[in-house]
Amino acid sequence: MEAVGARFQIVGLMLLYATQLLAQSGRPPVPKPKPDKERWSFVASGYGSIVPNDQSYFTPMFTADRKWLHLEARYNYEDQETASLWAGYNFHFGDKLVFDATPMFGVVFGNTTAVAPGYELSLTWKRMNLSTQGEYVDDINDRTGSFFYSWNELVYSATDWFHAGLAMQHTRAYDAPADLQPGGSIGLTRGRWDFTTYVFDVGLDQPSVVLGLTYSF
Repeated sequence: MEAVGARFQIVGLMLLYATQLLAQSGRPPVPKPKPDKERWSFVASGYGSIVPNDQSYFTPMFTADRKWLHLEARYNYEDQETASLWAGYNFHFGDKLVFDATPMFGVVFGNTTAVAPGYELSLTWKRMNLSTQGEYVDDINDRTGSFFYSWNELVYSATDWFHAGLAMQHTRAYDAPADLQPGGSIGLTRGRWDFTTYVFDVGLDQPSVVLGLTYSF
């Protein structure tokens, strides 16, 4: 129980610090410009996972969107030395309270060979964003190897350049101490670049860390 209490104390301090930064800035929320749906938009990202007592690894990802079409490629995401290709349909609703949804279907190949229905959901209000993405990896070689993966975030953007929040993942990419790994995030944004640090299993002697770098264009 002491470890669980320590986790929430650390994450709570992160969110309190973000709130204080917003109060000091005195700047009202600035709405992000809407993307031009007539043109392609791309996001290239890489995530370095530092895993205690296990092999650390790097996960590159690339997405392409135009109007309703969503395309995505991942590596070391569902499993290590495993790639996946995805296609999905973009839905967008709302103005002040914005809801985005992308149902997807993917194929997985490498150490794991599977088909995978998945989704990406996002709810945004002012500077608060709640997002989740998940997939069911249906292993075609070994049904007992099928599993559900998810990544969830609640992020508060205190300023245009600083954000912090809560995160939780359920992964099979390495042997995690628990099926669900709670954690927190803190990040910096400059122009098209975003750098975010995630810490999972906060409060344990050896938490896992994920370093993410994203470029949008």
